[in-house]
Amino acid sequence: MALSEASTIWLDGALVPWQAAQTHVLTHGLHYGTGVLEGTRVFATADGPAVFRLPEHLRRLDRSARMLRMELPYSVDELTKATVDLVRANGHRDCYLRHFAFLGYGSMGLDMRFSPTTTAIASWHWQPQLPAEGGGIRVKTSSWRRNDANAVPPAAKATGPYLNSVLARREATDAGYDEALLLGPDGSVSECTGENVFAVRDGVLRTPPASAGALEGITQDTVLELARGLGVPVRVEGLLRSDLYAADEVFVGGTAAGVVPVRSLDDRELPAAPGPLTARLREAYEAAVSGADPRYRHWLTPVDR
Repeated sequence: MALSEASTIWLDGALVPWQAAQTHVLTHGLHYGTGVLEGTRVFATADGPAVFRLPEHLRRLDRSARMLRMELPYSVDELTKATVDLVRANGHRDCYLRHFAFLGYGSMGLDMRFSPTTTAIASWHWQPQLPAEGGGIRVKTSSWRRNDANAVPPAAKATGPYLNSVLARREATDAGYDEALLLGPDGSVSECTGENVFAVRDGVLRTPPASAGALEGITQDTVLELARGLGVPVRVEGLLRSDLYAADEVFVGGTAAGVVPVRSLDDRELPAAPGPLTARLREAYEAAVSGADPRYRHWLTPVDR
């Protein structure tokens, strides 16, 4: 899907024209995956555009950089202001945001100490990355396993490990499915290529922990908080693939996707898609991101103030 270009990108402290946001072909991060990123969303609300859970995303960006021993040149407060300035400059009412820091041009080779950090923020209009119509998505368990947590820290949202997701998604889409489910090295359920996985059985909502190789997703945390607000019991615990087969409902959640029901896994149809709890959580999520539910307005960073 082609990018819908905006007018400007924030690059190392300045707003520059979209086409001028370029980097050298010998950039360290391009060759070795030494970068960290965040995907964040701006939603239209009655009070104007607002960034959803921006502080949480930026704090995770900072943590990811520290885990990779990258020096992030800007504070969370500075990146917050830069984000708001960019969205305002591009005139977006709703959009996707990509916060990105990577080791730039300066040295080559595996020794990362001599490459400076480049920091960028981009915004553009992006349609949801998984189809929500038709009762949900078709998912296939991938032959690729999720990266071992002892090899690559799953808590770091880093660029290099995303090759794992790219290969799994390509395998699934080539076979006619919408998304891939990745298992951890021990065979337990980890996550999908860009979303956390949720299973509902007997009224209990369950999702795998970070120890399964799953990213500690901000949308995952949002869904769990919304479920608690609805009085639904939640558990963050290990799941087997058979637990998903036996579930009453399965859905996935991520920033780019939202909350999306799963209608089949490995050609096994789920009893209900979307199931009743999935539907309630989708409605609660839409109310939270739009500012319609006052209980969650603290999750919104207004752009027009």
